[in-house]
Amino acid sequence: MVQCGDTEVLVTAVLSPFSRPDIDYFPLTVEYEERFYAAGKIYGSRFMKRESRPTEEAALNARMTDRAIRPLFPKDFKKEVQITVTCLSWDTENDPDILAMIGASFALSVSNIPWNGPLGAIRVSKIKGEWVFNPTYIQKKESEMDLTLSAIEKNGEILVNMIEMGAKEVSEKDVLEATKIAEPEIKKIIDIQLKAIKKIGKTKDEFLPAVELDIENEIKEWIGDKLEKAVTNAPAGEKNLGAAEILKQELVKYLQEKYLEQKKEKQVLAFFEKEIERIIIKNIIEKDHRPDGRKSTDIRPLSCEVGVLPRVHGSGIFFRGLTRVLSVLTLGGPGDQQILEGMEISGKKRFLHHYNFPPFSSGETAPMRGPKRREIGHGALAEKALTPVLPDVEKFPYTIRIVSEVVSSNGSTSMASTCAACIALMDAGVPIKEPVAGISIGLAKDEESGKYKILTDIQGPEDHYGDMDFKVAGTKNGITAIQMDVKIDGIDKNIMEESLNRAKDARFKILDIIKKEIPEPRRELSPYAPKIFSMMINPSKIGEVVGPKGTVINKIIEECGGVSIDIEDSGLVCITGQEQENVDKAANWIKGIVKEIAVGEIFQGTVRKIMDFGAFVDILGGQSGLVHISQLVPYNIRSVEDVVKIGDVIPVKVTSIDELGRINLSAVEAGFKPKGRT
Repeated sequence: MVQCGDTEVLVTAVLSPFSRPDIDYFPLTVEYEERFYAAGKIYGSRFMKRESRPTEEAALNARMTDRAIRPLFPKDFKKEVQITVTCLSWDTENDPDILAMIGASFALSVSNIPWNGPLGAIRVSKIKGEWVFNPTYIQKKESEMDLTLSAIEKNGEILVNMIEMGAKEVSEKDVLEATKIAEPEIKKIIDIQLKAIKKIGKTKDEFLPAVELDIENEIKEWIGDKLEKAVTNAPAGEKNLGAAEILKQELVKYLQEKYLEQKKEKQVLAFFEKEIERIIIKNIIEKDHRPDGRKSTDIRPLSCEVGVLPRVHGSGIFFRGLTRVLSVLTLGGPGDQQILEGMEISGKKRFLHHYNFPPFSSGETAPMRGPKRREIGHGALAEKALTPVLPDVEKFPYTIRIVSEVVSSNGSTSMASTCAACIALMDAGVPIKEPVAGISIGLAKDEESGKYKILTDIQGPEDHYGDMDFKVAGTKNGITAIQMDVKIDGIDKNIMEESLNRAKDARFKILDIIKKEIPEPRRELSPYAPKIFSMMINPSKIGEVVGPKGTVINKIIEECGGVSIDIEDSGLVCITGQEQENVDKAANWIKGIVKEIAVGEIFQGTVRKIMDFGAFVDILGGQSGLVHISQLVPYNIRSVEDVVKIGDVIPVKVTSIDELGRINLSAVEAGFKPKGRT
C-alpha cells in the first residue's frame, strides 16, 4: 500500500511457476485498475455501472509502470509476472501514477521474484522558475514542464531508466537540471525500500538459463562464424537479417534430428536473440557499423509530402527510410469535442491524435481488434508533443482530430507520426506557433567494458537489439515531449546529455525538410472544412439567445441551414456550418439579440404583431419594441392596419427604454411615410 495525501494505491506482484523458454520476450503484464469509488463517483450510464475496459489514462499509467520496471528483470528470466495496481482512494490533488511505480518496485523488491530493483519514481515541474516535486493537478497546469522519471542506484550513482515528459518548448539544459535535482529525492525513496527489504524481503527464486551450457557450446561449434557473417555482411534494408533467419531454421532442423523428443531446438531462439544482440552491439561500438551500414550519427533518407489526399481537411506523409506514416486531419466544431469521464479526468478535449499500427506495416499478419496499449501510448506521445504549439481556442475554436496511419514500419514510427501530424496541421491551415519534429536516439552499450555509442535515428534491429529508445520531439525553440525506455539498468548523465544534444541536431535537420515542403500553415482552410464564427457575449444575455425551452436558438438553427451553435458559460458563442452564408446569417441574428440598444438609434424593423393600441416591431434578431398608434404617423388614424400590416418593414427610432428593459419606438420620428400617403 502506497499513500500520498489521501491518494492510496494497492500494488500486488504474482509469479507463475511455469517457464516459457520458447518466446523471445519477457512475459510481464502490468494492469492499472481504476475504481470510481476511489473518487466518490458512480460510473457509467443508467444501464451499466460496473467498471469495464480501462480508460486511456489507465492504459497510459499501466504502460508507464511497465516501462519503469521491465528493464530490471534478468534477461534470461521467462516466467510470467503480473503486477496489478488498484487505486483505492483519490484525493483530487495527488496523482496515483507515481505511487503505482513506487508500489510496483516495493512489491517486487520484497517478493521472491528475481528483480534488480528497487527503483525510485518522481514527478518534477517547473512553475514560474521554481522546481516543484510531485505537483498537484492545479500546479501541473501552470507548469512549463511535466517530467516523470524513474531511476535506480548502482555503485553510488543514480541511473535513469524511464522518462515521460511534456513541456512548453524547454531547453535540454532544463531537462538535465530537473533530472539532477530529482536525484536526492529518488535516493530517499530507494533507501526506504532497502530498509524494508532487509526486514521482510524474501529469498529470490532461482531459474535455469534460457540456453543450457552444453547446448550453447554445441550451437557455437556448429555455427562457427556463419552467424556473424550473416549479420555483418547483410545488405542494408528491412530484410537485412534474412540470412540469419535461414541459418536459425537450419540449426533448428539439426537439433530436432539429433535430439528427437528432447525438444532442445526450443533453446535456439534464446541463443540467437542473445548472439545477434552481441554481434550488432560489437559492430557498432568497435567499427561504428550499424545493421543498415550507417554511421552512428547518420539519419536515414528524409522526405515528406503535403496535401496527399484530395477531400480531407489536411494531410501529410513523412518518410524516414522505410518508415512511412500518413497523417490525416479533420476539423470540427466545438460540439465535436471528446467528452472525458474518468476516475481522474472529467471535461472536454479539443485536440485528439490517434495512432494506428496495422500488422501489414511490418510485414506481418495479426488480428485487428482495436488499439493496443502501444498504439494508445504512441498516439498520446505525439499529442503531447504537438499540443504546446496549437492556437488558443479563442483564436481557433475548431476541434482537431488527427489520425496517423503507419503504412510501413522499420522503427521510430511514433516520431514519424509526430512529423506527419505536424505537416497535416500546416496543410489544414491550423495556425500553429511553430513546426514540430521528433527523432529516436538509441544506444549500444557493452555492460562489461562500459563502452558505448549513441545512435541517431534507430531503425528496426537497433530498436529490438539495442539498449535504449530515447524519443525527443520539439520545435526550433525547445523540447515539447520526451519518452525514454531502456533495456539495461539505466543511463548516466553523460549518456543523457549526449542523447539530448544528438536529438537536437537531428530535430533541426528534420524541421528544415518540413519547412522546405511547407514553409508555413496555409492561409485558408480547406473548402471542405466547416466554417466557424466565434464571439463573446455578455453571459447575462445567454438566456435571450437560447429563449424559453430553446425556442430562439432552435429557430436560428432551423432557418440558418442547420448550423451548430455552442454556447459556453463564459459567454463564448461558436457557430459552425458548411456554408459561410448560413454561419453569417446566424451570427448576425445573435448579434442582434445581444446588442445593447441605445435611445436615439434608428432601425429598419419588421412588423411582427398588431394590436389595437399599436404595433410590435422587430428591430434586431430577438429584440422588439412597441410603436404606439400615436407614433405611427403624424395624424389620427382609426386602425393600425390602415397604415401597416404584419411583415411590413418600416423605419423606427428608439425613444425610450424603461426600467424593465421594454423598448418604445416611434415611426414618426424616423420619417416613416406609408405607401400611397403623403
